[in-house]
Amino acid sequence: MSATFHGVIPPVVTPRHADGTIDVDSLKNVTKHLVDGGVTGLFVLGSSGEVPYMTNAERELAVRTIAEANAGAVPLVVGANEQTTNRVIDEAKKMVDLGADALVITSMYYAIGNAAETEAHFRAIHEAVATPVFAYDVPVRTHFKLPTDVLVRLAKDGVIAGVKDSSGDDVSFRQLLLATKDVPGFSVFTGHEVVVDGALLGGAAGVVPGLGNVDPAGYRKLYDMAKAGDWAGAAAEQDRLARVFDIVYAPGNRVSGGAAGLGAFKTALQLMGIIESNTMSTPMESLNEAEAETIRAILVETGLL
Repeated sequence: MSATFHGVIPPVVTPRHADGTIDVDSLKNVTKHLVDGGVTGLFVLGSSGEVPYMTNAERELAVRTIAEANAGAVPLVVGANEQTTNRVIDEAKKMVDLGADALVITSMYYAIGNAAETEAHFRAIHEAVATPVFAYDVPVRTHFKLPTDVLVRLAKDGVIAGVKDSSGDDVSFRQLLLATKDVPGFSVFTGHEVVVDGALLGGAAGVVPGLGNVDPAGYRKLYDMAKAGDWAGAAAEQDRLARVFDIVYAPGNRVSGGAAGLGAFKTALQLMGIIESNTMSTPMESLNEAEAETIRAILVETGLL
């Protein structure tokens, strides 16, 4: 399992036409761009895919389209995004039928539980679905930080195959790495774009970077340098990627945080000729021409245009 889930697994964006419908051809182009860029997996229906805004039919269309374009090149790690345990189980089974090689599961949200209920939540999903499950620690979305002791128990009991950590808590991230380093086949991924070299130095299996949609080859280069022990080279590439990440600040406070980050990724991909439109899911606003020009300048400076 650890040989399968490692490296660079970007959360795939969901391109839309100007009328708001999913742009299937552009989604295929993004998938090809990522695979050609050397990614080791694709995270489908994650936060960068705008999954909370998608209808059930759109979710299924996105998974089918990416699976077709990927054609088995790399593993598909698919989010089963629902509010409570039984709803997650239904969604997870659907995603496995559509081609998921692994599932990504958050704690409950809206119906927010405690640590005991969260542990029971993951154990019930594991019992119901044979596919490997990754816990997604994303308190900015769920308003609940996954407790390290719960994750360690779930890891040692084989309930979860790994963790995608987007908590922003560097102390708990390091504690989780230390506590699970001897668990066979267990993989911890960082979800942060600008501290990947440090995460890999600490023992992370890889990264799930939203910015990886824009520059998958850069993240693969960083990962390969780290695996080779070239930490100076990895740091230099991380510095360049940190500059690329500045695209998310182009709109300032004009739009929401989500629309700024995801809109920047989409705008960059549009400028690079990979997708047709930078249209966001309703009700998020798309980035404008002036913001696109700011992003263009950063892409030119960092060698992407």
